[in-house]
This record gives sequence, C-alpha cells and structure tokens, in this order.
Amino acid sequence: MSIQHFVVQITNEAILLIIFISLPAIIASLGVGLIVAIFSATTQIQEATLSFAPKMIVVYIAIAASGGWVGSLLLRFTTKCLSEFSNISMT
Repeated sequence: MSIQHFVVQITNEAILLIIFISLPAIIASLGVGLIVAIFSATTQIQEATLSFAPKMIVVYIAIAASGGWVGSLLLRFTTKCLSEFSNISMT
C-alpha cells in the first residue's frame, strides 16, 4: 500500500468516524429542539433559556450514554491506523 493511498483511506475513515461520533448528540439536540419549539409556539413563551438548558442537559446525557460505543469506535480506528503503518511502502 502506498502512503498516498493510506492517507486518503485514513482521512475518509476519520471523517466518517467524526460523523458517527457526533450523531447521538446531534440527534438528541434535534429532538429536544423540536419538542421545545412546539412547546414554545403553543404556549407563546419566548424565553432564550427555554431552548438552551434542556438541549444542554440532553446532549450531556447522550454523550454519557454513548461513551462506551464512541470509545470502542475510537479504539478500533486507532488500532487500525497503528497496525497499518507496517504495511506502507515508501515508494
């Protein structure tokens, strides 16, 4: 495997990994934002902290709940990166 091919492959996998890692927090924030927006429109309460505080709490919970899964993804990616170094040809 050439070094250019390795760099392109690892970069593509790293971008996908970043997307997968951020997905639980983004989905949780999107769900809470939608619920808060519906509640805010229904009750006509326009408070800035009404949307911020619940999102922050739910995102922290989502990050804590998905921590094991994220850790295993990162460990697998790191192991693959380090194990593939020996297969790189410098030509």
